[in-house]
Amino acid sequence: MSHAEAKDNVGAKLGMWLFLFTELLLFGGLFILYAVYLNRYPHEFAAGGHELNVVFGATNTVVLLTSSLLAAMSVTAIKQGEKRNAILLLLGTIGCALIFLGIKYLEWSAKIGHGIYPGSPKLGAGPPGESVFFSMYYLTTGLHGLHVIVGGVLLGWITTKIKSGAINAHDNVTVENGTLYWHLVDLIWIFIFPLYYLIL
Repeated sequence: MSHAEAKDNVGAKLGMWLFLFTELLLFGGLFILYAVYLNRYPHEFAAGGHELNVVFGATNTVVLLTSSLLAAMSVTAIKQGEKRNAILLLLGTIGCALIFLGIKYLEWSAKIGHGIYPGSPKLGAGPPGESVFFSMYYLTTGLHGLHVIVGGVLLGWITTKIKSGAINAHDNVTVENGTLYWHLVDLIWIFIFPLYYLIL
């Protein structure tokens, strides 16, 4: 690798870290808002949390942790020149993303089917704190779900680049950056799960 290529790689990694920082600020703001409303409506938030499906939440946590492991292994594989393994590991990560989204779809469908969604008559007739809880829930998990979709598409694009040989053992900073983004998606869920599903 030439000196110029090394500088490009450092610049690309720095750019990704700065981007991830802005993403953390976004979700950090939502978590602070959550804390403010939790302090204001502790009982309503607890009641709302008990209406969420812990099994769905826990399963999605395991799915995302598994996906992060596969993503990390794909970086090691491409650096060792194991092109086929890197592709399979990334496909496994994308598969986990699809499973996560499928479970989230089932969960949202069940809630909406029971009349639990922002602005619904059922929530409107209840205490205001519960409506706030579910508005925060849909906003936060929806935004996170969007990041899962973006991450899955990004990893899919990276997989095609590995297959074509554009990304290889000597030029793999794109894989590192892509998996860094995916680890952030995983990390954010690690905060979402206890805040919404395990609230006492």
